[in-house]
Amino acid sequence: QVQLVESGGGSVQAGGSLRLSCAASGYTSSSYSMGWFRQAPGKEREGVAAIDSDGSTSYADSVKGRFTISGDNAKNSLHLQMNSLKPEDTAMYYCATDCVVLGHSWYGFGYWGQGTQVTVSS
Repeated sequence: QVQLVESGGGSVQAGGSLRLSCAASGYTSSSYSMGWFRQAPGKEREGVAAIDSDGSTSYADSVKGRFTISGDNAKNSLHLQMNSLKPEDTAMYYCATDCVVLGHSWYGFGYWGQGTQVTVSS
């Protein structure tokens, strides 16, 4: 019943920008955050950005100052504006509900989308 669909991925040269979107259908917002994760080939999945019910945001150190997370109602419609993209940002990007950020550890214990590919060339 709950479905998350990511869009906006693609290929871009270093220094370029992309805007990812996530539509969460059938999802009832809660006090937990929604967020973005990414996983590159051969690498562990890592948290990228999250936004909670009161609008507070969290970012991985690697994307601070370059990425901005936002959302309608700050819950079931999620966006990630990515500027000054680097080759290191190349990964499959996923949105998720019910996210928790504890220091450098990121968790998503709700629903997940299928991902959208972001490729940044040098």
